[in-house]
Formats: sequence, C-alpha cells, structure tokens
Amino acid sequence: MENDMNDFAIGELSRLSGVKVPNIRYYEEVGILPPAFRRNGRHRSYNKEDLQRLAFVKNSRELGFPIKQIRKLIHLTDPDNLTCDEALELSSNQLSLVKEKIKTLQSIEKTLEDHVDQCRNNCSEGRAPQCKILVSQNGSSLRAGD
Repeated sequence: MENDMNDFAIGELSRLSGVKVPNIRYYEEVGILPPAFRRNGRHRSYNKEDLQRLAFVKNSRELGFPIKQIRKLIHLTDPDNLTCDEALELSSNQLSLVKEKIKTLQSIEKTLEDHVDQCRNNCSEGRAPQCKILVSQNGSSLRAGD
C-alpha cells in the first residue's frame, strides 16, 4: 500500500507497473532494480524512482532487450555515463536481431500455411497416409505406431 512518502509495497509496485511480483524480485536479484529498503527488516519497500526504473525495464523487455543489455542501458541513463552513441549501438543491434526473428517467423508462417493448404486439399475426406502436417520434412512420420 502507498503511504505519504511514496513508498510502495511490492504488491502495489506490481499493480502500478504491470510487472509481476516474481519478476520484480528477479530484477532486484540480478541488479537491474536496486535492493529494496526493508520495512521492519522484512517487507520490501519501493519508491517512485524504483517505479520509474521498473517502467524502463518493462519497456526494454517489451522491445526484446535481454537482461544484460538492459543493465547496460540503465548504466547509460546515469548522467555521468549518458552517451547516445552506446544507446544507439545497443538499439541498432537489437533491431537487427528483431528483423532476423521476423524473417524466421515469416518462413515458419509460410511453411505452416503450405502444410495447412496441403492438408485441406489432400485430407478433405478423412485419413491421408501422407498428411503433410503429420509427416516431418525428412519424411519420417510423427504419428503413433509408425
């Protein structure tokens, strides 16, 4: 629950940020989120800066950045380390990875579309011994008992 000092319990931080509690704990464990202040030595307590950091991490994760790269991006947000060139390089590398994943997914999509089309054309009356969906690319069957 939030109090006058803008302190948040972990559940409130989760609700406000949209990040699940186990992920918040993980981000703290791996050093992306600073260690929480412990109220009465037990319960985690977070502040507005932690909420802002968590929003940054969530956005970075949604863009596909791995933890290691997020750590670097966070380091770059420090005024003493702020360099656009490094952020540009990290983002450019991530963009290249995303484009490669898209190509791979498009290839998978095409293969699945072909399999579905062939199955619709060849299996319209029930069983088909060479169902493209059930036979892998190298010709071996994925069906039970074969």
